[in-house]
Amino acid sequence: MSEPHGQDRRPVGPRGVRADPEPSRAGSTLRSPGRPRRGVAGLLREGPPIGPTRPGFWRSPLRGPWLTSVFGAVLLVGIPLMFVTGLLSYAAYNPDLGGNDKTPDRGWLGFYLFSWPTDPHWLYRLNQGVHVTLGIVLIPVLLAKLWSVVPRLFSWPPVRSLSHALERLSVLLLVGGVLFEFATGLLNIQLDYIFPGSFYPLHFYGAWVFIGAFVLHVALRIPLMMRMLRDGGLREELRRPAAKKARAGAAPAAAGPDNPGDPTGLSTPEPAAPTISRRGSLGMVGAGSLLLFAMTAGQSIGGAWRGTALLAPRGQDPGPGPNGFQVNKTAVGVGIRPRDVGPAWRLVVRGQGQERVLTRAQVLALPQHSAALPIACVEGWSTEDQLWSGVRLRDLAALVGFPELAPGVFVQSAQRTGSFRSTTLRDNQVRDARSLLALKVNGADLSADHGYPARVIVPANPGVHNTKWVTTLTFGDSA
Repeated sequence: MSEPHGQDRRPVGPRGVRADPEPSRAGSTLRSPGRPRRGVAGLLREGPPIGPTRPGFWRSPLRGPWLTSVFGAVLLVGIPLMFVTGLLSYAAYNPDLGGNDKTPDRGWLGFYLFSWPTDPHWLYRLNQGVHVTLGIVLIPVLLAKLWSVVPRLFSWPPVRSLSHALERLSVLLLVGGVLFEFATGLLNIQLDYIFPGSFYPLHFYGAWVFIGAFVLHVALRIPLMMRMLRDGGLREELRRPAAKKARAGAAPAAAGPDNPGDPTGLSTPEPAAPTISRRGSLGMVGAGSLLLFAMTAGQSIGGAWRGTALLAPRGQDPGPGPNGFQVNKTAVGVGIRPRDVGPAWRLVVRGQGQERVLTRAQVLALPQHSAALPIACVEGWSTEDQLWSGVRLRDLAALVGFPELAPGVFVQSAQRTGSFRSTTLRDNQVRDARSLLALKVNGADLSADHGYPARVIVPANPGVHNTKWVTTLTFGDSA
Protein backbone atom coordinates (compact mmCIF):
# COMPACT_ATOMS: atom_id res chain seq x y z
CA MET A 1 0.00 0.00 0.00
CA SER A 2 1.38 3.39 -0.91
CA GLU A 3 2.03 5.95 1.79
CA PRO A 4 1.70 9.37 0.07
CA HIS A 5 1.87 11.22 3.36
CA GLY A 6 5.15 11.08 5.24
CA GLN A 7 6.73 8.58 2.75
CA ASP A 8 10.48 8.18 3.29
CA ARG A 9 11.95 8.31 -0.23
CA ARG A 10 15.64 8.15 0.65
CA PRO A 11 17.58 5.29 -0.99
CA VAL A 12 18.06 2.14 1.00
CA GLY A 13 21.70 1.66 1.93
CA PRO A 14 23.56 -1.29 3.41
CA ARG A 15 21.73 -3.27 6.09
CA GLY A 16 18.44 -1.67 5.03
CA VAL A 17 19.27 1.74 6.52
CA ARG A 18 17.89 4.83 4.80
CA ALA A 19 20.64 7.15 3.76
CA ASP A 20 20.62 10.83 2.89
CA PRO A 21 21.83 11.54 -0.64
CA GLU A 22 23.76 14.53 0.71
CA PRO A 23 25.13 15.40 4.12
CA SER A 24 22.42 16.88 6.33
CA ARG A 25 22.72 20.46 7.51
CA ALA A 26 19.49 20.45 9.49
CA GLY A 27 21.35 20.26 12.76
CA SER A 28 24.50 21.73 14.17
CA THR A 29 26.66 18.88 12.86
CA LEU A 30 27.11 17.21 9.49
CA ARG A 31 26.18 13.60 9.04
CA SER A 32 27.96 11.31 6.59
CA PRO A 33 25.95 9.45 3.94
CA GLY A 34 24.60 6.11 5.07
CA ARG A 35 24.76 7.02 8.73
CA PRO A 36 21.34 6.93 10.47
CA ARG A 37 20.07 9.91 12.42
CA ARG A 38 20.71 9.75 16.14
CA GLY A 39 18.62 10.90 19.07
CA VAL A 40 14.97 11.74 19.65
CA ALA A 41 15.15 15.05 17.80
CA GLY A 42 16.34 13.32 14.65
CA LEU A 43 13.59 10.72 14.93
CA LEU A 44 10.94 13.42 15.26
CA ARG A 45 12.33 15.34 12.23
CA GLU A 46 12.10 12.24 10.07
CA GLY A 47 8.32 12.07 10.57
CA PRO A 48 6.17 9.22 11.85
CA PRO A 49 7.62 5.73 11.49
CA ILE A 50 5.86 3.08 9.45
CA GLY A 51 2.85 1.74 11.30
CA PRO A 52 -0.13 3.11 13.24
CA THR A 53 1.39 6.57 13.62
CA ARG A 54 1.11 7.20 9.84
CA PRO A 55 -1.96 9.26 8.83
CA GLY A 56 -2.88 6.74 6.14
CA PHE A 57 -2.69 3.68 8.39
CA TRP A 58 -6.27 3.99 9.72
CA ARG A 59 -8.48 3.94 6.61
CA SER A 60 -12.07 3.42 7.76
CA PRO A 61 -14.30 6.06 6.13
CA LEU A 62 -16.62 5.93 9.14
CA ARG A 63 -14.17 7.58 11.52
CA GLY A 64 -14.62 11.25 12.09
CA PRO A 65 -15.58 13.78 14.73
CA TRP A 66 -19.32 13.35 14.19
CA LEU A 67 -19.45 9.60 14.87
CA THR A 68 -17.12 9.98 17.83
CA SER A 69 -19.35 12.76 19.18
CA VAL A 70 -22.43 10.53 18.98
CA PHE A 71 -20.78 7.79 21.03
CA GLY A 72 -19.39 10.44 23.37
CA ALA A 73 -22.84 11.93 23.94
CA VAL A 74 -24.20 8.51 25.01
CA LEU A 75 -21.29 8.00 27.40
CA LEU A 76 -21.70 11.56 28.69
CA VAL A 77 -25.12 10.53 30.00
CA GLY A 78 -24.34 6.93 30.97
CA ILE A 79 -21.03 7.28 32.81
CA PRO A 80 -22.14 10.04 35.25
CA LEU A 81 -25.23 7.96 36.04
CA MET A 82 -22.99 4.99 36.74
CA PHE A 83 -20.78 7.14 38.96
CA VAL A 84 -23.74 8.49 40.93
CA THR A 85 -25.20 5.03 41.51
CA GLY A 86 -21.72 3.89 42.54
CA LEU A 87 -21.54 6.67 45.12
CA LEU A 88 -24.99 5.71 46.39
CA SER A 89 -23.87 2.11 46.69
CA TYR A 90 -20.89 3.31 48.70
CA ALA A 91 -23.21 5.30 50.99
CA ALA A 92 -25.40 2.22 51.52
CA TYR A 93 -22.47 0.47 53.18
CA ASN A 94 -22.42 3.08 55.96
CA PRO A 95 -18.66 3.50 55.39
CA ASP A 96 -18.26 5.86 58.33
CA LEU A 97 -19.32 3.21 60.84
CA GLY A 98 -16.83 0.84 62.43
CA GLY A 99 -15.03 -1.43 60.03
CA ASN A 100 -17.66 -1.35 57.28
CA ASP A 101 -15.23 0.25 54.85
CA LYS A 102 -11.89 -1.54 54.87
CA THR A 103 -10.39 0.55 52.05
CA PRO A 104 -6.86 1.46 53.22
CA ASP A 105 -5.82 5.11 53.38
CA ARG A 106 -8.99 6.34 51.72
CA GLY A 107 -8.70 9.72 53.43
CA TRP A 108 -11.09 12.41 52.22
CA LEU A 109 -12.15 10.21 49.29
CA GLY A 110 -14.12 8.07 51.73
CA PHE A 111 -16.36 10.94 52.72
CA TYR A 112 -19.62 10.42 54.58
CA LEU A 113 -22.58 11.11 52.31
CA PHE A 114 -25.70 10.64 54.44
CA SER A 115 -27.48 8.10 56.60
CA TRP A 116 -28.67 5.43 54.21
CA PRO A 117 -32.49 5.24 54.42
CA THR A 118 -34.62 2.12 54.89
CA ASP A 119 -37.44 3.42 52.68
CA PRO A 120 -38.29 2.43 50.06
CA HIS A 121 -37.25 -1.09 50.96
CA TRP A 122 -36.25 -1.81 47.34
CA LEU A 123 -33.94 1.22 47.06
CA TYR A 124 -30.63 -0.67 47.08
CA ARG A 125 -32.04 -3.29 44.72
CA LEU A 126 -32.95 -0.59 42.21
CA ASN A 127 -29.66 1.26 42.62
CA GLN A 128 -27.45 -1.77 42.04
CA GLY A 129 -29.63 -3.06 39.24
CA VAL A 130 -29.19 0.23 37.39
CA HIS A 131 -25.47 0.45 38.18
CA VAL A 132 -24.57 -3.05 37.00
CA THR A 133 -26.99 -3.33 34.08
CA LEU A 134 -26.07 0.08 32.72
CA GLY A 135 -22.39 -0.76 32.96
CA ILE A 136 -22.88 -3.89 30.86
CA VAL A 137 -25.15 -2.14 28.35
CA LEU A 138 -22.54 0.58 27.78
CA ILE A 139 -19.79 -1.87 26.84
CA PRO A 140 -20.54 -1.84 23.06
CA VAL A 141 -20.73 1.98 23.13
CA LEU A 142 -17.44 2.20 25.01
CA LEU A 143 -15.67 -0.15 22.60
CA ALA A 144 -17.08 1.74 19.61
CA LYS A 145 -15.91 5.04 21.09
CA LEU A 146 -12.40 3.68 21.66
CA TRP A 147 -12.36 2.31 18.11
CA SER A 148 -13.40 5.68 16.71
CA VAL A 149 -10.55 7.56 18.43
CA VAL A 150 -7.78 4.99 18.17
CA PRO A 151 -5.84 7.06 15.57
CA ARG A 152 -5.46 9.82 18.15
CA LEU A 153 -3.84 7.39 20.56
CA PHE A 154 -1.00 7.00 18.02
CA SER A 155 -0.65 10.68 17.10
CA TRP A 156 2.79 11.89 16.03
CA PRO A 157 4.84 13.31 17.56
CA PRO A 158 3.81 11.70 20.84
CA VAL A 159 4.48 14.90 22.78
CA ARG A 160 4.69 18.39 21.28
CA SER A 161 4.67 20.59 24.37
CA LEU A 162 4.06 20.57 28.10
CA SER A 163 0.34 21.22 27.64
CA HIS A 164 0.17 18.47 25.04
CA ALA A 165 1.96 16.11 27.44
CA LEU A 166 -0.61 16.85 30.15
CA GLU A 167 -3.44 16.23 27.69
CA ARG A 168 -1.87 12.91 26.66
CA LEU A 169 -1.51 11.94 30.31
CA SER A 170 -5.19 12.70 30.93
CA VAL A 171 -6.13 10.53 27.94
CA LEU A 172 -3.93 7.71 29.26
CA LEU A 173 -5.64 7.91 32.65
CA LEU A 174 -9.06 8.12 30.98
CA VAL A 175 -8.60 5.09 28.73
CA GLY A 176 -6.73 3.06 31.34
CA GLY A 177 -9.23 4.00 34.04
CA VAL A 178 -12.33 3.14 32.06
CA LEU A 179 -10.91 -0.21 30.92
CA PHE A 180 -9.84 -1.03 34.49
CA GLU A 181 -13.21 -0.11 35.99
CA PHE A 182 -15.25 -2.01 33.43
CA ALA A 183 -12.95 -5.04 33.59
CA THR A 184 -12.94 -5.32 37.39
CA GLY A 185 -16.68 -4.67 37.50
CA LEU A 186 -17.39 -7.46 35.02
CA LEU A 187 -15.11 -9.88 36.87
CA ASN A 188 -16.83 -9.03 40.15
CA ILE A 189 -20.27 -9.64 38.62
CA GLN A 190 -19.08 -13.07 37.50
CA LEU A 191 -17.44 -13.70 40.90
CA ASP A 192 -14.16 -14.28 39.07
CA TYR A 193 -11.55 -12.60 41.24
CA ILE A 194 -8.44 -13.10 39.15
CA PHE A 195 -7.10 -9.62 39.86
CA PRO A 196 -4.64 -9.09 42.75
CA GLY A 197 -6.08 -7.69 45.95
CA SER A 198 -9.62 -7.00 47.04
CA PHE A 199 -12.20 -5.80 44.54
CA TYR A 200 -13.52 -3.04 46.78
CA PRO A 201 -10.37 -0.87 47.20
CA LEU A 202 -9.28 -1.54 43.61
CA HIS A 203 -12.64 -0.48 42.19
CA PHE A 204 -12.89 2.39 44.67
CA TYR A 205 -9.57 4.02 43.79
CA GLY A 206 -9.93 3.18 40.12
CA ALA A 207 -13.26 4.99 40.05
CA TRP A 208 -11.77 8.21 41.41
CA VAL A 209 -8.84 8.15 38.97
CA PHE A 210 -11.19 7.52 36.07
CA ILE A 211 -13.81 10.12 36.99
CA GLY A 212 -11.11 12.77 37.46
CA ALA A 213 -9.76 12.10 33.98
CA PHE A 214 -13.30 11.93 32.60
CA VAL A 215 -14.25 15.35 33.99
CA LEU A 216 -11.07 16.90 32.57
CA HIS A 217 -11.66 15.28 29.18
CA VAL A 218 -15.27 16.46 29.07
CA ALA A 219 -14.26 20.00 29.97
CA LEU A 220 -11.77 20.02 27.10
CA ARG A 221 -13.91 18.27 24.49
CA ILE A 222 -17.55 19.10 25.09
CA PRO A 223 -17.50 22.37 23.06
CA LEU A 224 -16.21 20.46 20.05
CA MET A 225 -18.67 17.61 20.58
CA MET A 226 -21.63 19.98 20.78
CA ARG A 227 -20.52 21.78 17.64
CA MET A 228 -20.13 18.53 15.71
CA LEU A 229 -23.58 17.32 16.75
CA ARG A 230 -25.16 20.70 16.03
CA ASP A 231 -23.54 21.28 12.63
CA GLY A 232 -23.96 17.71 11.39
CA GLY A 233 -27.60 16.83 11.99
CA LEU A 234 -28.37 13.26 12.97
CA ARG A 235 -30.74 12.59 10.09
CA GLU A 236 -28.49 14.20 7.50
CA GLU A 237 -25.41 12.29 8.60
CA LEU A 238 -27.25 8.97 8.75
CA ARG A 239 -28.75 9.45 5.31
CA ARG A 240 -25.40 10.28 3.72
CA PRO A 241 -23.75 7.12 2.31
CA ALA A 242 -20.34 6.30 3.74
CA ALA A 243 -18.83 6.09 0.24
CA LYS A 244 -20.05 9.59 -0.61
CA LYS A 245 -18.82 10.90 2.69
CA ALA A 246 -15.45 9.30 2.09
CA ARG A 247 -15.13 11.00 -1.31
CA ALA A 248 -16.51 14.35 -0.25
CA GLY A 249 -14.92 14.51 3.15
CA ALA A 250 -11.58 12.80 2.59
CA ALA A 251 -9.18 15.17 4.29
CA PRO A 252 -5.75 15.29 5.88
CA ALA A 253 -5.60 13.83 9.34
CA ALA A 254 -4.85 17.20 10.89
CA ALA A 255 -6.93 20.33 10.77
CA GLY A 256 -5.91 22.96 8.28
CA PRO A 257 -7.09 25.05 5.33
CA ASP A 258 -8.07 21.91 3.41
CA ASN A 259 -9.85 20.37 6.38
CA PRO A 260 -11.48 23.00 8.56
CA GLY A 261 -14.28 20.62 9.57
CA ASP A 262 -12.12 18.05 11.36
CA PRO A 263 -10.01 19.58 14.11
CA THR A 264 -9.62 16.13 15.68
CA GLY A 265 -7.56 14.46 12.97
CA LEU A 266 -9.82 11.40 12.98
CA SER A 267 -10.81 11.53 9.31
CA THR A 268 -8.53 9.41 7.15
CA PRO A 269 -6.74 10.93 4.12
CA GLU A 270 -6.92 7.56 2.34
CA PRO A 271 -10.41 6.15 2.95
CA ALA A 272 -10.95 2.51 2.11
CA ALA A 273 -14.12 1.19 0.52
CA PRO A 274 -16.88 1.23 3.14
CA THR A 275 -18.22 -2.09 4.40
CA ILE A 276 -21.01 -0.63 6.54
CA SER A 277 -22.95 2.63 6.68
CA ARG A 278 -23.12 5.00 9.61
CA ARG A 279 -26.70 3.94 10.16
CA GLY A 280 -25.54 0.33 10.19
CA SER A 281 -22.68 0.98 12.60
CA LEU A 282 -24.90 2.79 15.08
CA GLY A 283 -27.54 0.09 14.69
CA MET A 284 -24.98 -2.64 15.35
CA VAL A 285 -23.76 -0.94 18.53
CA GLY A 286 -27.35 -0.33 19.67
CA ALA A 287 -28.32 -3.95 18.96
CA GLY A 288 -25.34 -5.16 20.97
CA SER A 289 -26.39 -3.03 23.93
CA LEU A 290 -29.99 -4.27 23.71
CA LEU A 291 -28.82 -7.89 23.57
CA LEU A 292 -26.66 -7.42 26.66
CA PHE A 293 -29.57 -5.76 28.44
CA ALA A 294 -31.84 -8.71 27.66
CA MET A 295 -29.22 -11.17 28.89
CA THR A 296 -28.45 -9.30 32.12
CA ALA A 297 -31.36 -7.23 33.46
CA GLY A 298 -33.42 -10.26 34.52
CA GLN A 299 -31.14 -10.86 37.51
CA SER A 300 -32.37 -7.56 38.98
CA ILE A 301 -35.93 -7.43 37.60
CA GLY A 302 -36.89 -10.94 38.72
CA GLY A 303 -40.01 -12.87 37.81
CA ALA A 304 -40.12 -14.36 34.31
CA TRP A 305 -37.21 -12.12 33.31
CA ARG A 306 -34.83 -14.03 35.59
CA GLY A 307 -34.63 -16.89 33.12
CA THR A 308 -33.24 -14.53 30.47
CA ALA A 309 -30.25 -13.45 32.59
CA LEU A 310 -27.86 -15.79 30.79
CA LEU A 311 -24.78 -13.70 31.57
CA ALA A 312 -25.45 -13.57 35.30
CA PRO A 313 -24.09 -16.29 37.60
CA ARG A 314 -27.26 -15.84 39.64
CA GLY A 315 -29.55 -16.11 36.64
CA GLN A 316 -31.39 -19.23 37.89
CA ASP A 317 -32.95 -20.09 41.24
CA PRO A 318 -30.91 -22.68 43.19
CA GLY A 319 -33.88 -24.96 43.76
CA PRO A 320 -37.50 -25.28 44.88
CA GLY A 321 -38.97 -24.71 48.30
CA PRO A 322 -39.11 -21.82 50.77
CA ASN A 323 -35.31 -21.39 50.65
CA GLY A 324 -35.14 -21.67 46.88
CA PHE A 325 -33.67 -18.27 46.06
CA GLN A 326 -30.21 -16.91 45.40
CA VAL A 327 -27.32 -16.83 47.82
CA ASN A 328 -24.03 -14.98 47.61
CA LYS A 329 -21.89 -17.19 49.81
CA THR A 330 -22.53 -20.71 51.07
CA ALA A 331 -21.97 -22.09 54.54
CA VAL A 332 -19.29 -24.47 53.29
CA GLY A 333 -17.59 -21.73 51.29
CA VAL A 334 -16.99 -19.54 54.36
CA GLY A 335 -15.99 -22.32 56.74
CA ILE A 336 -19.15 -22.74 58.79
CA ARG A 337 -18.77 -25.92 60.88
CA PRO A 338 -21.69 -28.01 62.15
CA ARG A 339 -20.84 -27.20 65.77
CA ASP A 340 -20.95 -23.45 64.97
CA VAL A 341 -24.64 -23.61 64.10
CA GLY A 342 -25.77 -26.78 65.90
CA PRO A 343 -27.56 -27.21 69.24
CA ALA A 344 -24.66 -25.52 71.05
CA TRP A 345 -25.25 -22.27 69.15
CA ARG A 346 -25.97 -19.27 71.35
CA LEU A 347 -26.94 -15.68 70.58
CA VAL A 348 -25.07 -13.14 72.71
CA VAL A 349 -26.78 -9.73 73.06
CA ARG A 350 -24.77 -6.92 74.70
CA GLY A 351 -25.33 -3.26 75.53
CA GLN A 352 -25.27 -0.76 78.41
CA GLY A 353 -22.93 -3.07 80.33
CA GLN A 354 -25.48 -5.86 80.16
CA GLU A 355 -25.33 -9.23 78.41
CA ARG A 356 -27.96 -11.80 77.54
CA VAL A 357 -27.15 -15.27 76.20
CA LEU A 358 -30.04 -16.97 74.40
CA THR A 359 -30.58 -20.36 72.83
CA ARG A 360 -32.44 -20.56 69.53
CA ALA A 361 -35.50 -21.83 71.37
CA GLN A 362 -35.40 -18.77 73.63
CA VAL A 363 -35.09 -16.46 70.64
CA LEU A 364 -38.09 -18.20 69.08
CA ALA A 365 -40.03 -17.64 72.30
CA LEU A 366 -39.64 -13.85 71.97
CA PRO A 367 -42.35 -11.89 70.10
CA GLN A 368 -42.06 -12.79 66.41
CA HIS A 369 -42.68 -10.41 63.52
CA SER A 370 -42.63 -10.71 59.74
CA ALA A 371 -41.41 -8.51 56.89
CA ALA A 372 -41.40 -8.98 53.10
CA LEU A 373 -37.96 -7.87 51.91
CA PRO A 374 -35.61 -8.69 49.01
CA ILE A 375 -31.94 -9.60 49.06
CA ALA A 376 -29.87 -7.37 46.77
CA CYS A 377 -26.13 -7.68 46.25
CA VAL A 378 -23.42 -5.43 44.88
CA GLU A 379 -22.97 -7.78 41.91
CA GLY A 380 -26.36 -6.60 40.64
CA TRP A 381 -28.44 -9.71 41.30
CA SER A 382 -31.39 -9.59 43.64
CA THR A 383 -34.32 -11.67 44.78
CA GLU A 384 -37.95 -10.78 44.85
CA ASP A 385 -39.50 -10.03 48.23
CA GLN A 386 -39.21 -12.99 50.61
CA LEU A 387 -41.30 -13.29 53.78
CA TRP A 388 -38.89 -13.25 56.72
CA SER A 389 -39.90 -13.82 60.34
CA GLY A 390 -38.00 -13.35 63.57
CA VAL A 391 -37.33 -10.87 66.36
CA ARG A 392 -37.15 -7.14 65.75
CA LEU A 393 -33.69 -5.72 66.31
CA ARG A 394 -35.13 -2.92 68.41
CA ASP A 395 -36.77 -5.51 70.68
CA LEU A 396 -33.40 -7.20 71.19
CA ALA A 397 -31.93 -3.79 72.01
CA ALA A 398 -34.60 -3.39 74.69
CA LEU A 399 -33.35 -6.58 76.37
CA VAL A 400 -30.03 -4.87 77.21
CA GLY A 401 -31.17 -1.46 78.37
CA PHE A 402 -32.44 0.38 75.28
CA PRO A 403 -36.24 0.40 75.62
CA GLU A 404 -36.50 3.59 73.55
CA LEU A 405 -34.47 4.96 70.66
CA ALA A 406 -32.33 1.92 70.01
CA PRO A 407 -28.76 2.74 68.91
CA GLY A 408 -26.75 1.18 66.14
CA VAL A 409 -25.53 -2.38 66.48
CA PHE A 410 -22.32 -4.24 65.73
CA VAL A 411 -23.16 -7.65 64.27
CA GLN A 412 -20.76 -10.60 64.38
CA SER A 413 -21.03 -13.90 62.53
CA ALA A 414 -19.79 -17.44 62.96
CA GLN A 415 -18.27 -17.11 59.49
CA ARG A 416 -14.60 -18.08 59.75
CA THR A 417 -13.16 -17.09 56.38
CA GLY A 418 -13.77 -14.44 53.73
CA SER A 419 -14.87 -10.84 54.00
CA PHE A 420 -17.87 -9.26 55.75
CA ARG A 421 -17.74 -11.47 58.85
CA SER A 422 -19.13 -8.51 60.76
CA THR A 423 -21.02 -5.32 60.04
CA THR A 424 -22.30 -2.20 61.76
CA LEU A 425 -25.89 -1.04 61.28
CA ARG A 426 -26.98 2.55 61.89
CA ASP A 427 -29.58 3.48 64.50
CA ASN A 428 -32.24 4.28 61.88
CA GLN A 429 -31.82 0.75 60.53
CA VAL A 430 -32.16 -0.85 63.95
CA ARG A 431 -35.28 1.20 64.76
CA ASP A 432 -37.13 0.22 61.59
CA ALA A 433 -39.92 -2.23 62.51
CA ARG A 434 -39.00 -4.40 59.51
CA SER A 435 -35.39 -4.92 60.64
CA LEU A 436 -35.23 -8.44 62.02
CA LEU A 437 -32.99 -11.08 63.39
CA ALA A 438 -34.66 -13.59 61.09
CA LEU A 439 -35.06 -17.23 62.06
CA LYS A 440 -37.35 -18.32 59.25
CA VAL A 441 -38.11 -17.44 55.65
CA ASN A 442 -41.33 -18.14 53.75
CA GLY A 443 -42.61 -20.17 56.71
CA ALA A 444 -39.62 -22.52 56.99
CA ASP A 445 -36.43 -22.52 59.04
CA LEU A 446 -33.52 -20.85 57.33
CA SER A 447 -31.34 -23.21 55.33
CA ALA A 448 -27.64 -23.41 56.16
CA ASP A 449 -26.76 -21.28 53.11
CA HIS A 450 -29.32 -18.65 54.07
CA GLY A 451 -27.85 -18.23 57.54
CA TYR A 452 -29.31 -20.81 59.94
CA PRO A 453 -29.74 -20.46 62.90
CA ALA A 454 -30.26 -16.69 62.56
CA ARG A 455 -29.45 -13.84 60.21
CA VAL A 456 -29.98 -10.11 59.98
CA ILE A 457 -32.44 -8.74 57.41
CA VAL A 458 -32.81 -4.97 57.01
CA PRO A 459 -34.80 -3.04 54.37
CA ALA A 460 -32.74 -1.42 51.56
CA ASN A 461 -29.55 -2.92 52.97
CA PRO A 462 -26.73 -4.36 50.81
CA GLY A 463 -26.87 -8.14 50.84
CA VAL A 464 -23.44 -8.60 52.42
CA HIS A 465 -24.56 -6.47 55.39
CA ASN A 466 -27.55 -8.71 56.03
CA THR A 467 -25.15 -10.84 58.05
CA LYS A 468 -25.75 -14.59 58.22
CA TRP A 469 -24.94 -17.11 61.00
CA VAL A 470 -25.18 -14.33 63.62
CA THR A 471 -23.60 -15.04 67.01
CA THR A 472 -23.28 -11.64 68.70
CA LEU A 473 -25.20 -8.35 68.68
CA THR A 474 -23.56 -5.43 70.49
CA PHE A 475 -25.85 -2.41 70.69
CA GLY A 476 -24.30 1.03 70.98
CA ASP A 477 -20.96 -0.22 69.66
CA SER A 478 -19.69 0.57 66.17
CA ALA A 479 -16.50 -1.54 66.77
